[in-house]
Amino acid sequence: MIRVVVVDDEPMVCAHLRTILGSSGTIEVVEEAHDGAAGVEAVVRSRPDVVLMDLRMPGVDGITAIERIGKLADPPAVVVLTTFDADQYVLRALRAGAAGFLVKSTPPQDLIGLVQVAAEGHTVLSPTAARRLVAASADSQSARDRARKLVGSLTEREVEVLGCANRTQAGLIAHDAGLVSP
Repeated sequence: MIRVVVVDDEPMVCAHLRTILGSSGTIEVVEEAHDGAAGVEAVVRSRPDVVLMDLRMPGVDGITAIERIGKLADPPAVVVLTTFDADQYVLRALRAGAAGFLVKSTPPQDLIGLVQVAAEGHTVLSPTAARRLVAASADSQSARDRARKLVGSLTEREVEVLGCANRTQAGLIAHDAGLVSP
């Protein structure tokens, strides 16, 4: 049996998720919480396999709760389940340690399957979140390419000053572009 904690500020959403997941016969919602702080406490108490976490809640938000859960010994997989799938939410949640990102419009049978996949240790993403992640990755590659081109147009002295100004970023870019030695 896969043990799940649901963290959402809407009691109706929690009840709906309990019904959907319980219908699988392989998933049990062991606790519900209505803000991030209570969600962390529920995880400590019940030691679930998966946490379904909303992002926007009063008090402690979902991102902060994900970070706190990630610091626990042997943390469960935390899957964001939210109505907000904007780029910044997807990236922030994954950087905070989320094992997945789903939208609340996910069909019930898909949700059951995705919770089972997350419990097996795999990353789960809604199609929208996956597209946003791929687009953000492509955007950062093009930003790196633009930076390399810009650094390539600088004089040797300008590259030296740039490297001193921000050794961790600009210096590495200049080094990668072959403009300065290590």
